[in-house]
Amino acid sequence: MFTRDRMKRVGLSLFFMLLGVQYAVAQERHFVIGEQKITVEGDLAGFSLNIDNTKIEDGLDVAVLTLSHSEATTPPKLTLKWSLPSTDISGIWTAAYNESHILQADWDESKLESMLTRNAPVFTLFGFDDVNRLTVAVADAVNPVNLAAKIREEDAQIYASIELFSEKHKKVTQYSTEIRFDRRARPFYSALLDVSNWWASMAAYIPTKVPEAATEPMYSTWYSYHQNIDHDELLEEVKLAVKMGFKSIIVDDGWQTTDSNRGYAYTGDWQPDRLPEIKKFVDDVHDQGMKALLWYSLPFMGEKAKGLQQFEGKFLTHHKSLQTYVLDPRFPEVREYIIGHYENAIQNWGWDGLKLDFIDQFKSYSTTVLEATDGRDYASVYEAVDRLMTDTIVALKKINPEVMIEFRQRYIGPAMRKYGNMFRATDIPNGAITNRERIVNLRVLSGNTAVHSDMLMWHKDEKAEIAALQFLNILFSVPQISVRLADIPKPHVEMLTFYTQYWSNNKHVLLDGDFKAHGIYGKYPQISANTSNKQITALYANEVVKLGSVSLPNLDIVNAKKSNRVVLDLSDSWGKYNAVITDCTGKIISKKSVDLKQGLHGFDVPTSGLLSFTKQ
Repeated sequence: MFTRDRMKRVGLSLFFMLLGVQYAVAQERHFVIGEQKITVEGDLAGFSLNIDNTKIEDGLDVAVLTLSHSEATTPPKLTLKWSLPSTDISGIWTAAYNESHILQADWDESKLESMLTRNAPVFTLFGFDDVNRLTVAVADAVNPVNLAAKIREEDAQIYASIELFSEKHKKVTQYSTEIRFDRRARPFYSALLDVSNWWASMAAYIPTKVPEAATEPMYSTWYSYHQNIDHDELLEEVKLAVKMGFKSIIVDDGWQTTDSNRGYAYTGDWQPDRLPEIKKFVDDVHDQGMKALLWYSLPFMGEKAKGLQQFEGKFLTHHKSLQTYVLDPRFPEVREYIIGHYENAIQNWGWDGLKLDFIDQFKSYSTTVLEATDGRDYASVYEAVDRLMTDTIVALKKINPEVMIEFRQRYIGPAMRKYGNMFRATDIPNGAITNRERIVNLRVLSGNTAVHSDMLMWHKDEKAEIAALQFLNILFSVPQISVRLADIPKPHVEMLTFYTQYWSNNKHVLLDGDFKAHGIYGKYPQISANTSNKQITALYANEVVKLGSVSLPNLDIVNAKKSNRVVLDLSDSWGKYNAVITDCTGKIISKKSVDLKQGLHGFDVPTSGLLSFTKQ
């Protein structure tokens, strides 16, 4: 059940007595939020429905929906529906990593599917200026919730919906959740930040601590080595990475098997077949001044795993294409087995963190029996996953309070912030622009959880300034790199060293500053972050940087595009500054004094170069 404190309730209730007689469930059920009429569709199947609306401020309302029954019963599928004019609404933002932002026609059956291990129950309808027109969020981020907003061709109305209990739910006597409607005109990223803070304020979703190490640049083995990892070769990479400014190494898939074929047939036993001296490897990494994280595919028990027979009858499903079974976390011995391996990695092998993959495969399947019987101590898969992950983070923090836990996009909802302190953009090798877009979509919902880039890679024959675009497109996240450092040419080394050090020196601005992303449909061609002392703006297209009337002591403009022209537009005079232009390796191109008066100012900055202003 989700509750709120310090809110004055406005009683808009469908569960009320009229002349001593309760309304029959067959009557039309609707309520109003602000000026928006919401209709509830579905057979209540004996449940009573109560909806209370609270006006928080003009344009912001929260409704509490409660279902009650005299005895434990499976709740019915319910759909909340409403419509609104499409005036000044250009698209839709959701937490799905592959969202196109296009408002689909209402005959399209696609919808945002949210649950504990996938996405987040929120969408924003935004205008042509990226300003919020309507942001809708649901408090229940554990159970499946489907959201949609579609345009109807006949009347240009947007028809929106929220589906509850689209999957069969365990039997309950009461269910309650909150639904938040925000119609305030403000930048979309501000509206979504408020949603993130709303979730984080709930006792059910208090985010776990983010250790400092989770906000430092990392080297990953995945793209550079895949499963073909080697103790000595990786140690040489670590020595190079340290010199460039990297603080941790993530050892990905492959350590647990000598089989190099794609698939997960050998997952589940978690013996270090390819890194037989695994503790010595971690010690060797620590001796170089770096931390180390280890990959696990959380729910998998492979077809060729020795432990397969031990868990017969305790699987949710079998994925033939992946060559693996999915363990059922509702069995306490399954949870104990999984947690035991993680405790061993942290306590006995000395790893500083874990990269936990494929948690989204923990879900209800068509054959799932939703009963706490036959050895299961939970009926709900999602509640069992919550128990598994809560027990995991508690157990690991007892061993190492600074333990790092990485999840990748799409397991990035508010409940996942309870267990993970690193959220990574999902896999997009050599995809600089998409990497940037996915990072922004993570940033606006993740609060202080460390948002990481997908691992960067590029061809070794690439020009240094073009390779640098991979780095600059992920500037507002924690960098993860996955190129073979021993093989890249000297200009790449110089570029990577320069911008890794620049990032580390400015991470308090890049990660903790006031974050602003502009141009949703353009995949955010201009992004800024600023503190009271400094602003950093990255340009990914030929746009003008507009600066306000309040001058700052320091301003950096990153030219993350192939054209050289950078234009500033000042609404007021800022005064005299020292301006320094460097190329992608840190080599100074020019130094001069400039008077930043009101109006336009143009500069020539090389591709992947940096324009830095310091007030005189």
